Amino acid sequence: MRAGLLGALTPRAFLRRHWQKEPLLVRNALPGFEGLLTPDELIRLACHVDARARLVIRRGNTWRVKHGPFARRTFAHLPQGQWTLLVQDVNHFLPDAWKLLLEFDFIPRARLDDLMVSYAPDGGGVGPHVDSYDVFLLQGAGRRRWQISAQQDTRLVEGAPLKILRHFEAEQEWMLEPGDMLYLPPGYAHDGVAQGDGCMTCSIGFRAPTHQELATQFLFHLQERLALGGMYRDPDLAPTARPGHIGTPAIERAAAVLDRIRWNRADVEHFMGCHLTEPKPHVFFTPPADPLGEKAFARETRRNGLKLNLRSCLLYRKKTFFLNGESYTADIRARRWLKRFADARALPPGKRIDRDALALCHQWYLHGFIEIPGQPSEDDA
Repeated sequence: MRAGLLGALTPRAFLRRHWQKEPLLVRNALPGFEGLLTPDELIRLACHVDARARLVIRRGNTWRVKHGPFARRTFAHLPQGQWTLLVQDVNHFLPDAWKLLLEFDFIPRARLDDLMVSYAPDGGGVGPHVDSYDVFLLQGAGRRRWQISAQQDTRLVEGAPLKILRHFEAEQEWMLEPGDMLYLPPGYAHDGVAQGDGCMTCSIGFRAPTHQELATQFLFHLQERLALGGMYRDPDLAPTARPGHIGTPAIERAAAVLDRIRWNRADVEHFMGCHLTEPKPHVFFTPPADPLGEKAFARETRRNGLKLNLRSCLLYRKKTFFLNGESYTADIRARRWLKRFADARALPPGKRIDRDALALCHQWYLHGFIEIPGQPSEDDA
């Protein structure tokens, strides 16, 4: 983490005082930061077939939302002000976006969602709203006025295409300049409005799944691992005068079967690893067109290093590594090497890779999950 990112606070002090508790404004968190993209570059990205982009246009009290990918001509017919372009998952396309995200590695990467970049001319914004996740709002070029509130009234404007608060009463207000940053915990109402043209804002979001989402996804995960033998039997069935009635014996038989469903701590650990690294539904990987064999792969890796594909997520726990929703095990020597790879997302050239780790990385390379720097990839397209 760069000195000054959290002002005078250490990561430990920030997490204790502010994380999921109180907002924090940091002036000049990244001195000289002007953003990751120019407005024109962001517009080009919003036209990319794989980009998740939205265009929010306001006319008085009326809001419109258009979803990308866009045609370039879309941006030639916009009003002078009061619109915003937002592009999600910029870290899937831009190596510099990942460099920025690595500044926040004092927070476990399992919590990281994505980096969104927005551009707005004067008056542009998405209206007052509440997010369910932690977010760092880092100002690039231009200026944005942020108003925030700890209000409990979360009623929304009916019929609006966005979740806009019906009543918003600002309690604090700041003008953010390039390099300034505002942290907001979940549940804080906020409204950001561009002041002047050329306002670029980076939103570094950290997901917080609901308990319902965790429970639902875990049951899906458990379903794939269940293996209950036998089938429903009722050899002692007696004649009934009420054929439409579900009898108590049937309930008891079903309850006895369902009571056999068990899970343990290891099941939860495996689920969390797979769930936290599962790619979003729109994310796909392209294997190399002319893949290297394992020996050539080892040689090129020593020469050029190794890196994760921008869309890949690699996490680990104990002896298990989780990459893009799948799990892998490795021996102790391979684990030491793979943990360094997971933490840094890249390894420099000149390193001799452990043999078992090399075999596993070659398998990942063939799937398009990892790459050799300098070789063509889908992200270069």
